[in-house]
Amino acid sequence: MNTDTTVIDMTVQIADDSHLKYVEVILDTIASAAKVRGTGIARRSPEYIEQKIKEGKAVIALKDDEFTGFCYIETWGNKKFVANSGLIVVDQYRGKGLAKQIKRKAFELSRLRYPNAKIFGLTTGLAVMKINSELGYKPVTFSELTDDESFWKGCQSCVNYDILQRTGRKHCLCTGMLFDPAKEEKKQ
Repeated sequence: MNTDTTVIDMTVQIADDSHLKYVEVILDTIASAAKVRGTGIARRSPEYIEQKIKEGKAVIALKDDEFTGFCYIETWGNKKFVANSGLIVVDQYRGKGLAKQIKRKAFELSRLRYPNAKIFGLTTGLAVMKINSELGYKPVTFSELTDDESFWKGCQSCVNYDILQRTGRKHCLCTGMLFDPAKEEKKQ
């Protein structure tokens, strides 16, 4: 698998220890985007983002060593599910196809490391829904996603958590989207 993809003059790659220096800017970018959009983005600790990078479970985009975007993967339900989470692109680089490249790289990483796992994401963003659809994800009810309590605990830091809680984890402002490799194999 090719680890680097150039978009315009940016590099999208699987993050490694050399990218740990970007953890604070990643977190600041996520926090700023959540504030501006007023929608839910679960907060993560610096240690959590560092762990994803060290484990080779993160994708980072750079332009001449300047941070431009990020996403990470996490397994749930005994590796039966993989979530692509934390997708963020720095404001000035939005609308240039960078999010699509980051998401594609995270999808490839998920398929490479966990080929039989269902890949899912939660999003409130139309752009991410379109990208997910292009990758083969389908909108699903939350009941089709992981029942791993650890995953759902991550939603507690989201501003919309009360909705999820009030509805017994059936509804939220997020849309659940799922890629099921078994269904894709049947199609082919």
